Amino acid sequence: MHSYHQMPFFSYRALDAAGRTETGRIEALSGSDAYRKLRVRGLQPAKVTSEEGSVSAGREKKTTFAPMTGGGGGQLQKLGSQHLLFFTEELAELLDAGLQLEGALKVIEERQERSPVKLVAATLRQQVREGVGFSKALRNCGGSFDPLYCNLVAAGEAGGVLPQILRRQCAHLEMVGELSKKVTSALVYPAIVFSSAILLMFIFLTFLVPQLSVLLGKSGQKLPVITSVLINVSLFCGHWWWAILAVIGALVTGARLFVATPGGREWWHRSQLEIPVIGAVLKARFYAEVMQNLSTLVSNGVTMLSAMELMRGATGNVYLRSLLDQLTEKVREGSSIAAAMKRTGFFPPVLLDILAVGEQTGDLAGALARGAKRYDRELSSRIQHLTTLIQPAVILIVAVFVGVVAYSMIAGILTSVNSLKVH
Repeated sequence: MHSYHQMPFFSYRALDAAGRTETGRIEALSGSDAYRKLRVRGLQPAKVTSEEGSVSAGREKKTTFAPMTGGGGGQLQKLGSQHLLFFTEELAELLDAGLQLEGALKVIEERQERSPVKLVAATLRQQVREGVGFSKALRNCGGSFDPLYCNLVAAGEAGGVLPQILRRQCAHLEMVGELSKKVTSALVYPAIVFSSAILLMFIFLTFLVPQLSVLLGKSGQKLPVITSVLINVSLFCGHWWWAILAVIGALVTGARLFVATPGGREWWHRSQLEIPVIGAVLKARFYAEVMQNLSTLVSNGVTMLSAMELMRGATGNVYLRSLLDQLTEKVREGSSIAAAMKRTGFFPPVLLDILAVGEQTGDLAGALARGAKRYDRELSSRIQHLTTLIQPAVILIVAVFVGVVAYSMIAGILTSVNSLKVH
């Protein structure tokens, strides 16, 4: 006669006090209960996976969840940026108010307002009630939550600082939304000017330049070099437009295939950091995110090695992720965080000095918070600089383009007029 387990089992991967990885199984009422029991043992959970209760004969099955469908039978609607921010902010407030995760999700699910957030909350609540970790439930939610979001939530679960992590995510989402609004606002006028310039160039090259070439050819005069180049470009585009489109399509496809490879993706992600102005914004954002998230984890009792282990997947940039891997290995070997960052050669000296002082005074969490605050300010400054430069840069490019075309046409016309005066 078989005996049955009263509670489900959870497979786990965790770090002990010495930083060694430990795996195994634990019996618990829920995913959060499994995390609690592991922390009581002195372990820092990195991953906990639920298993469906099974007979003692040893049959066991992984619990998997598919995204819920909407009322019309379609797939779960992906949350937009505003809905994602609302969900994150609401959940953080409810958890701060003392509600358990399942109860907080229930409150969001039962809101009167019709919103895709309600269905997402219902999907997450269903999985959490079955014992699935919250970060895994987010990954099963139809793409509404990106890998960075899920990895940071996993770190918050493991460190018992989920509300703080969600607050940080709110700040991050607000920053991204504000950046998007600023860039969109700064691009409206240049986009109109650029579109008008493209339309004007199309009319010039398609209708006016061919007629101008016929008119100027009758004068028998040698045309200025810039006018001859313009006419030849117009004739080439008129005859070989299909080949031009084919080449552009091939280049775009080839570039996308190259970036899809591991080496190409790493090259592209590294190259983004070297783009003038934009690269500085991306670096400041990386410094601020890493410092803030490490500060949140370390200040809540997570060891630096465990925090680094949890942060390894918390960036979508492959090159930056490899840097975090290097930092984690150096910290595992016994290096301090400031020394490890210095050896990579990527982090700025000012940040290294802040962390070195924090290590010397025994206030590393405070130093991490100060570093995060500094680079939050720098990020805001870089974004302001970027949005200030976009509009004049686009207008300047359009002005140069239109000016060159107009000058070449006028130069050709003046040459012909002068030849007629001579005759």
